[in-house]
Amino acid sequence: MNPPRPWQPTPLLLLTGAVHLAVPLAWLAWPAAWLTWLMALVANHAALTAAGLWPRSRLLGPNLLRLPAAARARGEVAITIDDGPDPDLTPQVLDILARHDAHASFFCIGRRAEAEPALIAEIVHGGHSIENHSQHHRHSFSLMGPAGFRREIAAAQATLGRLSGTPPRFFRAPAGLRNPFLEPVLAAQGLHLASWTRRGFDTRVGDPEQVLARLLDGLAAGDILLLHDGHAARDPSGRPVILAVLPRLLEAIDAAGLKAVSLPEAHA
Repeated sequence: MNPPRPWQPTPLLLLTGAVHLAVPLAWLAWPAAWLTWLMALVANHAALTAAGLWPRSRLLGPNLLRLPAAARARGEVAITIDDGPDPDLTPQVLDILARHDAHASFFCIGRRAEAEPALIAEIVHGGHSIENHSQHHRHSFSLMGPAGFRREIAAAQATLGRLSGTPPRFFRAPAGLRNPFLEPVLAAQGLHLASWTRRGFDTRVGDPEQVLARLLDGLAAGDILLLHDGHAARDPSGRPVILAVLPRLLEAIDAAGLKAVSLPEAHA
């Protein structure tokens, strides 16, 4: 288990606390202005909701969007691969990464990992890292409270740590969506929220050219790139998009003099 880290509320969360303390008192003191106090609460909750719907937001807590300065100085980029492992697709992804001597971070779903323990071992053997993408990848994840977050994250942490031999250091929320209760749970688990610099939308877009163009737009040291080996979109021939995109992405990374590493390597 990772050691817990301190949790510190962001300015938005401090403002939220102040609003929720002040509005009831103001309502009691000036009940005729009830609509004003109601609108203050609505505006505050709208801001919280918007922050949770924006995967790259830091309004609810720390969020890794780029690699640290030392990794940027070394010319490193991180390829992160979500929603697996997939027994058919993940081995092909591993073969592509091995041909390019590239490492990646696989944000795995706990229940899928439980069904494919040998594949988790293969990922680790290839020099890649296993990271936490929740136990069940529920569509309702961002609507959970503290207890629900603790169950989902702790279960995946236990599953993935047992199968890989190392507890994950990073967490990515399903679809990147969350709410203010997530960060305190991550801090207690010693996990760090990881987002991305850019993504190719390869779960929805079946055109490899479009996916690749999004990932390569402004490619630079420190980038965190998002692809999927689970829930992968298919090209017109029925082939998973990642299989067409990943080799060309790695070629472009090599041509730019960059190196693809896992998130723990980038933070070494």
